[in-house]
Amino acid sequence: MRVKLNTVALLLTAIFFMYQDTPAKSKTSGKTKSISASEQSSSPNISYTVSMSEPWTHLLEVEMRLKWNRMPDAAQLKMPVWTPGSYLIREYARQVQDFSVKDGGGKDLAWQKINKNTWQIDTNKAKEIVARYRVYSNELTVRTNELNDEHGFWNNAATLMFPAGQLNAPSTVTVNPYGKWKVATGLPTVSGSANTFRAPNFDVLYDSPFEVSDYKEISFDVRGKKHRFIMSGEGNYDLKKLAEDAAKVVEEAAKIFGELPYDDYTFIVNLRGGGGLEHLNSTALQYNRFGFKPKARYNGFLSLMAHEYFHAFNVKRIRPDALGPFDYENENYTKLLWVAEGGTAYYESLLLRRAGLISDAELLEGRANTIEQLQNRPGRFETSLEEASFDAWIKYYRQDENSINNQISYYDKGEIVSMMLDVTIRTSSNGAKSLDDVMRYLYNEFYKKNRNYTPADFQKAAEMAAGQSLNDFFSKYVRGEAEIDYDGIVNGIGLQMKVEKSDSTKAYIGADLAEENGRLTIRTVAANTPAYQYGLNTGDQIVAIDGYRASNAFLQSYLADRKPNDTVRLTVFRFDKLRDVNFKLGANMRANYSFAPVPTPSDDQKRLYADYMKAELGK
Repeated sequence: MRVKLNTVALLLTAIFFMYQDTPAKSKTSGKTKSISASEQSSSPNISYTVSMSEPWTHLLEVEMRLKWNRMPDAAQLKMPVWTPGSYLIREYARQVQDFSVKDGGGKDLAWQKINKNTWQIDTNKAKEIVARYRVYSNELTVRTNELNDEHGFWNNAATLMFPAGQLNAPSTVTVNPYGKWKVATGLPTVSGSANTFRAPNFDVLYDSPFEVSDYKEISFDVRGKKHRFIMSGEGNYDLKKLAEDAAKVVEEAAKIFGELPYDDYTFIVNLRGGGGLEHLNSTALQYNRFGFKPKARYNGFLSLMAHEYFHAFNVKRIRPDALGPFDYENENYTKLLWVAEGGTAYYESLLLRRAGLISDAELLEGRANTIEQLQNRPGRFETSLEEASFDAWIKYYRQDENSINNQISYYDKGEIVSMMLDVTIRTSSNGAKSLDDVMRYLYNEFYKKNRNYTPADFQKAAEMAAGQSLNDFFSKYVRGEAEIDYDGIVNGIGLQMKVEKSDSTKAYIGADLAEENGRLTIRTVAANTPAYQYGLNTGDQIVAIDGYRASNAFLQSYLADRKPNDTVRLTVFRFDKLRDVNFKLGANMRANYSFAPVPTPSDDQKRLYADYMKAELGK
């Protein structure tokens, strides 16, 4: 999700953001050589050329040219270790190979690698430095690179090095596409130079992915701003319908904030893989090529698209405390990912509903399913939303068999708590305010004034909208692990939370199973279940139950004739050793969750529901 680039250039280049780099060593002397502040701060002229002469090798070829008015004795080139929007150290330098550096006349310059992501160059007072390297690119995700004989897709944070201390420096990128491939990115072009693009600083450069291929394209305008879809790959999508539906979503977002804060916007879609990543005036999306039909699957794409698009406002402009300008070499900790991601997950379905692309029943069903998943995670009593946000760097992208018991997702619970906060604001203000007003306040008071907001700022904005203190709400549901009072909160807009317990007379093991290639394996074991209490382990392969060969279908059928407290014997392979596990079956305490209208809604409940959902209560 990209912002108006001219505006971003003015705002971000006005911010001086300099790393404190470790002293470098000269390759020739072996002694520590400090790089002076004046050498670091004087902006060089920086240009990149990215080529792909043999795409089947998966190697992007990068040339980086630097010219200083006064060349420092030593220069350091650094590769980011992560990319904004994906909160995990990914060590992009591991894909770099064949690094070399010369002066402008072609003479080799001495260099050495001084840490995992830094190459130090003895400039020898050259007027120009020309570094060349290749980046192995064979992983199609929205945060990595892929180059093959079908296309090239890359993130600049995973591809382009930056000079130490020069994150505010402008640069240009020229792409030499393979064959007749076309080039798409959110960066503006350089007039008169083919496939050449400019960035005012590295925050913008690293926030501008590239797609190079024989893609299909369609454009549409909303409020005078050009938007376009770049579709890489074949699939069962309807390009015209995608444009029409996306235009409706964009318009609904514009209604919240009163404007579109960019000059143009690009949706880059690769029809393989899955997921999305937000950028200032673009987004990278990956989706199944045949996932656009039927409607239920198409709604999945619309949700993904709406989520990443809303980030153009929430995260890329309304910025949590630590998220921009960025430190590309270390973790950027924040307790606000539940707002950044969970709040955006909340708005993705609201935008679709307001655009008329889904019904209120579909919206509520999706929210109820998310609540059900949360309620079936013992980890909800172990980790708060703020803790989950802060620990994303070490936990969220590294799920293991115990994650269900000690973690929650700041996406899922963040979405739920955002809904509860929105309803609380609406009922407290008698419909005068909503979460829209909170987001609008943050947009105007923080983004437009070039400030990042803190957890205290967010709570204050919510309290201003509600017209009362919300400290109890935030203490319980954001900073704490209290059970959410769903029914008490949604009653304000005429809804009730229906909780239907599973049949407690039926036998229950409590392990999550997966069957693949004839092997029935335990994936996770939730706490306080028979499987947990009697020592079944993640990874156990269930071979038999009471001596009978086990498949998932047979196991479920066999258990259907058993009752809680019956004893069974499971035969499992654990670490390639056969063993028996005897235990008592339990009662299934899981529950199904759904929303329903209250039996006799008041006029206020009807009014608040209609304003929330843009539909009549119960319809």
